[in-house]
This record gives sequence, C-alpha cells and structure tokens, in this order.
Amino acid sequence: MKEGMEQDLNYIDVTFQANHTSAQEKTQNMEVIYDEVKTGETSWGTHPTTSDNKSKPTLHGRLGLAAASLGIICLILVFVITSLSIFFTQEQRIQSMVTAQNQQLQTEKAALQRQMQNLSRDRDRMNWTIAVIMDYQNFPVTELCPQKVCKPCLDGWVLFQSNCYLFTKDEYFKNWKTWKKSQEFCKEKNADLVVIETLEEQEFIINNTSQYDSSKHGYWIGLSKTDSSGAWVWVNGGNFTMMLWATEEPGYTQACALSKPQADPAASWDKASCTMRNRWICETRALIKPD
Repeated sequence: MKEGMEQDLNYIDVTFQANHTSAQEKTQNMEVIYDEVKTGETSWGTHPTTSDNKSKPTLHGRLGLAAASLGIICLILVFVITSLSIFFTQEQRIQSMVTAQNQQLQTEKAALQRQMQNLSRDRDRMNWTIAVIMDYQNFPVTELCPQKVCKPCLDGWVLFQSNCYLFTKDEYFKNWKTWKKSQEFCKEKNADLVVIETLEEQEFIINNTSQYDSSKHGYWIGLSKTDSSGAWVWVNGGNFTMMLWATEEPGYTQACALSKPQADPAASWDKASCTMRNRWICETRALIKPD
C-alpha cells in the first residue's frame, strides 16, 4: 500500500521558479498536485473496505463451527442420558428381582424354622413319653393307649401342667389311710404322694379338694418329718424350700403334712400324726408332655 502511494507521489513534480512564472501556470500546477493527492487519498480509503469484506466470511465460519459443536454435544448428552436411563431401568429390575428372591428366602427360612421347632417339640415329647414308660414295671397299655391312641393321664386322674393328680374321694373312714399306707397306694400306681413346688400348684390342689368329716382332716401330701433330726423331707428327696403352714406350732416329734381344703393357699398346710387316717393325693408324670 505504501509502495503504491510512493509511486503515485513520484509523479508529483513541484518546481519552484522565479516569480516570473505566470499565474495561469501556478493554477495549473496546483490542480495537478491536488489531483495527485486526491488520487492517493482515494486509493488509501478503499483498502479498509476490502478488509471488512474479508472479515465477514470468518465470523460466519465461527458461528457455523459453534453450532456444529453444540449439535455434537447435544447428541452426546442424548446418548449419555439414554444409556443412563437404560442402565438404571435394568438396575431397578435387578433390584426388584433380588428383593423378591430375598423375601422368598426369608419365607422359606421362617417355614424351615417352624418345621425345626415342631420337630424339636416332637422329639422332646417322644423322649418324655419314653422316660415315663420306662418308669413302669408293667405299662398299662390298654388303660393309657386305648385303640392305639395314647392319653396323658389314666381315667380319674387330673392333668395339671406336666403331671397327673389323683384326688381320693372315699367317704368312709375305713377307706382312709395313714400317711405310710397312702404312699404305698401311690407307689402301686407308679406315683408318689404329691410334691408341691409352687403356690400355683397349691392353688390347683385347693380347687380340687373338698371339706369332709371334720376340720382336723385333710389330704396327705408327700412331706414328712420321720427321723430324730426334725427335718421335713419330701418323698422324692427334694429340698424343703417353700413353707405354706397354717400354724407355726411344732406339732408331733414324728409328723406328716396335710393339705387342708377350703384354706388360704398360702397357709394351707397342717401337721398331723402320721398314723391318722385321711384322704390323700397321688402325683405322677403325664404320659404326654403338654405344649
């Protein structure tokens, strides 16, 4: 651009001569200079227009490139979102399947646990029944298992928890027995005079006994004091830990215990001579252990 201007300016020929140059020539020379300068200015002013024209295609190209880039990014985002949606849908399906399988396994586990508990209970019952049968010298199959279906107690006996109780109800004095004879009778039935271990059991006994003859009489239980030591002992050798005496009187040197009917269960035992005749209560284990 500068070289063009220099070439144009080279044609300018400014000649300073003596004053004898005519006015007409000066005017012509000034016109030549003005034309040359104007031509140069015109050439100089046209170059920016060319630069602007060149910049327009560049701006359009950048916009197109940006639009293409955004389009590619959108496609990538759509692909990613679609992939994630498919992935999470599959994960939810798998999670649902795992949850259903887990619930099924829990149900099967609970069923197996119930079955195991039932089997354990049946095993304990069978072991209990075998032990009871082994206690008999002559097991009364006909009486306890009529028609091959066993029952926990013989007829006339009362079931309470895991034991059977026989409450004698003879009305006549001649059928009443001493403490020793009462224990022998129970032994013949594969039983013993009752051993009372809880207040609940004593309440059960009170509810199944009744007043007879006089207030001095009661029902023999398996507690006695028959030696010189003066210690009360149960027939099964168990420790005497519960005391339900109606009175604290020492009683006889050799004494046996009665359960008095219609008495306060917590104060229902009485001391009597072991030779006194009374009704009695036998106790034995039930053939079938209750649940």
